[in-house]
Amino acid sequence: MMQNRDEQYMQRALDLARVAEGFTSPNPMVGAVIVYNDRIIGEGYHHCAGQPHAEVNAVASVKPEDRALLSESTIYVSLEPCAHVGKTPPCADLLVEKHFKRAVIAMEDPFPQVAGRGIKRLEDAGIIVKVGVLAEEARALNCFFLTAVREQRPYITLKWSESADGFIDSIRTKECDKPFHFSDALRDKHVHRLRHLHDAILVGSHTVASDNPLLTNRLWWGRSPIRIVLDSGLRSVAPHVRLMHDASAPVLIVCSEKAPLLCELPSHVSLLRRSNSRPNDLSSLLHEFYERGIHSVLVEGGACTLQSFLDSGLYDTIDREVTAVRLRHGVPAPSLPE
Repeated sequence: MMQNRDEQYMQRALDLARVAEGFTSPNPMVGAVIVYNDRIIGEGYHHCAGQPHAEVNAVASVKPEDRALLSESTIYVSLEPCAHVGKTPPCADLLVEKHFKRAVIAMEDPFPQVAGRGIKRLEDAGIIVKVGVLAEEARALNCFFLTAVREQRPYITLKWSESADGFIDSIRTKECDKPFHFSDALRDKHVHRLRHLHDAILVGSHTVASDNPLLTNRLWWGRSPIRIVLDSGLRSVAPHVRLMHDASAPVLIVCSEKAPLLCELPSHVSLLRRSNSRPNDLSSLLHEFYERGIHSVLVEGGACTLQSFLDSGLYDTIDREVTAVRLRHGVPAPSLPE
């Protein structure tokens, strides 16, 4: 029965954490629930990087008449309480200060400055600690954060739509021809939700030249991602390119170290110049993104860019839509690994 209750309250903590999806990067999403005698007396979640953590918000939500109950209460946290001073004080110290009787934690935090230290601090203070309740769900919730910490690269989602016969676009013979649109309104909203969730969206220079996209989130609430263009020769820096004029989100152009810049860049556009000796080294490029605080990237195309990630094995999720449409000929879809 205790196990069922622990899972019930931990699920509530995970649900609270998810409320902030898309807003906490580079921090993880975390929720906390405080329970006394099967009654929730406080709860909270981490809203945004730099703001109070879930445990702080949960403790602050406890009514004055219930604060004396904390020493007999259990706190459920979806990730190990931090044990270091960052932008906020250590949450483990707060739980010790409030003399919680018990702490149930979904998973240990692999972040090097925590990594078990928060759990040890609670145990050293005499708090009963249980770790591993709904751990798999907690890992899935924070897959972006965990990948960035463990592999020092962003979490990569590859996204495309294709016809039933394996093409991602029709053959365009005129400059005014538009890309073939496979998706319905619901799928479009899903794609824009993905843009909200990821720190950055990435395309190649061919996509910018042929589609002239904005790459912003317009169909879902929340933020627009950083827009990254792989463009070794700086073809994207042109007056007709909409990315050059739309300042609603930053643009980062990855180019060759010697690519000529023929005009002044708008303030929202910056360059990441790469050595000519490793222009196609995705692994080092992704590490550079990580160092810049980009912990998740949505790769939207085109076919060559997507295939380069597939061939390198540098991806975590494939979001692939196969429609009922048949094009008969066109631009072949990326080839999936066996």
